[in-house]
Amino acid sequence: MRTARSTPTLEHILSRRAALAGLAGIGATALLAACGSDAKSASTTAAAADTTASTTASTAAPTTAATSGSTAATTATTATTATTATTAATAATAAADLVEIPDETGGPFPGDGTNGPNVLTIDGVVRSDIRQSVGDASGVAGGVPLTINLTILDTATGAPLPGAAVYLWHCDREGNYSMYSQAAEDENYLRGVQVADSSGNLSFTSIFPAAYSGRWPHAHFEVFSAVDQATTGTNAIKTSQLALPEDVCDAVYAADSGYSASIRNMDQTSLESDNVFGDDGGLHELATVTGDVTTGLVASLVVPV
Repeated sequence: MRTARSTPTLEHILSRRAALAGLAGIGATALLAACGSDAKSASTTAAAADTTASTTASTAAPTTAATSGSTAATTATTATTATTATTAATAATAAADLVEIPDETGGPFPGDGTNGPNVLTIDGVVRSDIRQSVGDASGVAGGVPLTINLTILDTATGAPLPGAAVYLWHCDREGNYSMYSQAAEDENYLRGVQVADSSGNLSFTSIFPAAYSGRWPHAHFEVFSAVDQATTGTNAIKTSQLALPEDVCDAVYAADSGYSASIRNMDQTSLESDNVFGDDGGLHELATVTGDVTTGLVASLVVPV
């Protein structure tokens, strides 16, 4: 009988608020009128009216236009200042809500050269689709399709980190790690590097990992400041892991017979008992997953570093 487990809610979803400022323009219209009280002096009165109208128009129009322009400019400046202040306040609030993702072990199968095999020096390792091996290997990992989306942020400011590079890896459907496990030691699939765009976003196309004995279903990743550091495996600024929600794991493992061993392994562990996520139940590392087993799943995680 499976040990009862609870799946926490990811708490560091970034809030975004926008401020709108309106710009009002003030217009003025000069209204001119001339009338005569005596038919006999119509000509004289008309001439006087023309003179008055001309004088009024030449005086009032520039003054009114200048006043309107000045008011509009002042309003625009005030609106811009208000928008800038609100944007700064919003960014500060967002940063205050961020919690740096925990540091975790890279595990015994990193494939980054720290304990033997190194996939990072192989041509083609910088790729989005990590299902197929690169270099001299050609194996393809089968399983339920999974897209992994990460957003890399600066914890201190809440700003994205464009150009940051992530090396991500995880086990296959049978629980094997390429380059290490006997059944996959000649392969290097389910390992790859991606670079964050201007919004700090990057994505991997993969398969849903297995639940192997003693571990909750997960993916490993290392964050580097640039791709040239990632491909040499040096100076990682963060090493952590991504956890997958229990209900999604159950659905995947029940739908694909290739994950049969995962059903048994899930019965023997929980997020709370996992030796990595157990300290807080994976609170800051639990991905949000959308989609379905038939069309494919999408796991998303914000990674403040």
